[in-house]
Amino acid sequence: MRNQPTVVWDIDDVLNDLTRVWLERCWRKSHPKCRRRYVELAENPPHRILGIPKEDYLASLDRFRLSGAYARLKPNPEILAWFERSGGRYRHLALSAVPLAAAGVSCAWLFKHFGRWIRSFHVVPSARPGQRVCGNRETKSEFLKRWGGADFFVDDNEENVRSAASAGIRTFLRPQPWNRGRGSVKDMLREMESRLKESS
Repeated sequence: MRNQPTVVWDIDDVLNDLTRVWLERCWRKSHPKCRRRYVELAENPPHRILGIPKEDYLASLDRFRLSGAYARLKPNPEILAWFERSGGRYRHLALSAVPLAAAGVSCAWLFKHFGRWIRSFHVVPSARPGQRVCGNRETKSEFLKRWGGADFFVDDNEENVRSAASAGIRTFLRPQPWNRGRGSVKDMLREMESRLKESS
């Protein structure tokens, strides 16, 4: 093999379906008057659509992460199938924007489901009240520029994808209700497989 491209993967809402599961099994269960469906979440974070303060949304999401519910999340079946079929041909690492208090939970979930292929976990800590982070905060694109080894980047956040693309990294936007990703996850994986083969 001439070259093994490196793919950097976001975790939440890419490798798993965190927001959908949180909304359906946590938020709507504890707020039965909420009638919002997952497909209506045209923004992420979705606090304005849900009509709640951002702090309440983040607190609920963090409780979900730390309650054991996150550990029970299933990996996206189409992406897992792609890894089982093609993952061994490439190098992979994970880059997550997660609060430090939950980073260990995310890391354990990642290695449980994708550890055969993804051997490296990196976190860009997301801010939470009262949680101090040593050093300067950086974005995902700043991390990728500093790290310097990424060929491809997969994320559900359009700004992260735009910033990575401006740094010369080939990007893929995981389709979600809050972004302008076209087609399906299968379409994204098909395009990614084609471009990975071209660069190998």
